[in-house]
Amino acid sequence: MIGYSSEITYQGLALLIQTQDKGLAVQSVETQVYLSGRIVYSQKASYSQFLNQPGFKEKVARLQKELHQSVLNDITSGKLDHQLFKPKA
Repeated sequence: MIGYSSEITYQGLALLIQTQDKGLAVQSVETQVYLSGRIVYSQKASYSQFLNQPGFKEKVARLQKELHQSVLNDITSGKLDHQLFKPKA
């Protein structure tokens, strides 16, 4: 399956956003947002509802694309600012 990777700069932060299929054992796709090499946000979406359906691979690929774009939109709209700019411990 295809994965997605995007590098963006948001409010001076260099972010790497990666989305991948976690495999049939997990039955989900996951998008992770990296800042300076550490994961600052992740989101998963299950595809168990697509198992044994016609077009399974295409549905998982579409879910990956949609999740990746959704997280990119959440970053650029400011919805994830609380995750990106939280104080370091």
